[in-house]
Amino acid sequence: MRITIKYEASWRNSFLDGSNNEPIPKEKRGFIGSMTNLGKRNSDGQYPNFIQRDITHNTVMGVLNRLIGDQRKLYQSKQCPNYFFAEAEENITFEDHPHDRLNPISKEIVYIRNMSGSTDQNAFTGMIKGNDPIFSSDYSDAFWGVLTLDFYTLCQFIIHSDFVVENTRTFDPLNVLEQLGQLNKLKSVEVSGDIKTALSELKSHFSDSEYLDAKGMVKPIMFYCSALYLQISRLNQHFDLSNALTKSGGISGISKRRFTPKDFMDRFTTGSKKPIWGNPYLLKEKRKGEGEVVSMLTKASGTLDIHLDIDSEKATQLKNMIEAAGVSSFYLGKKGLAYVDNLRI
Repeated sequence: MRITIKYEASWRNSFLDGSNNEPIPKEKRGFIGSMTNLGKRNSDGQYPNFIQRDITHNTVMGVLNRLIGDQRKLYQSKQCPNYFFAEAEENITFEDHPHDRLNPISKEIVYIRNMSGSTDQNAFTGMIKGNDPIFSSDYSDAFWGVLTLDFYTLCQFIIHSDFVVENTRTFDPLNVLEQLGQLNKLKSVEVSGDIKTALSELKSHFSDSEYLDAKGMVKPIMFYCSALYLQISRLNQHFDLSNALTKSGGISGISKRRFTPKDFMDRFTTGSKKPIWGNPYLLKEKRKGEGEVVSMLTKASGTLDIHLDIDSEKATQLKNMIEAAGVSSFYLGKKGLAYVDNLRI
């Protein structure tokens, strides 16, 4: 028996972790199609979240079950004692011809809508509350003044507990973010001299924080973030900072090693965090000898030939079931449109 499937614009990428061949976890499968997830490398330097898919034997079995009216997941169908293809799976083969003269394989930028409720890393909503105690108290100039120090002066601040920060600049939520953004652009530096001494001092205060990268260098923004926490402990000796800090005694949106704009602004705005409604599905990576390579979503159109080496009685039964189900069109893989073009015994 031979079944010919025609398909158009079939998406050849996956946006969820896990597999369709296993039960859906209670917390559901994770969305890995965001720009943040796509850019994550593993220990081998690869991008595991940019997943490309081809038609497999499981895809074909899913199609056949769909054609006879079974809309369950494939693993659920196989668990059924009356699974129709239980004895026929090994005799089913296929040939995929994704190249179509009029509609060849294409690479397109597609915007993926995120339904998991993630929020924009760098955006906020509502009006800004610049009168928060952390910006309007007697200690505010000395506290935020840490961000105005050049890196080597910052190391002196970290090393010497009696270092007095002189600052005449007035800070508010927006220019704090602007300053942190500028500091975040500073390149990693080698650990030697005062930098090494400052690192040892920070480790003595924040032993659970790791500052060195894979090359044994340190990114300056980590020192600036930790220095703010160091300044908290010093200012606490003279001022009450409890109403300016979080319940855990930290700085909203700023950890010992980094900062997150959306979490920082969440405290200082009247609105909530800004939801992300979609992002372009693409991966930008730099390859040696090639420069920057942009990978986009793949769409394919073509023909899928399914061959079933089964006896004529089983084939006739299958043909009758397909005709009775009357499935006119269906998805092949992700999205796209597929339909039965020809069925021959």
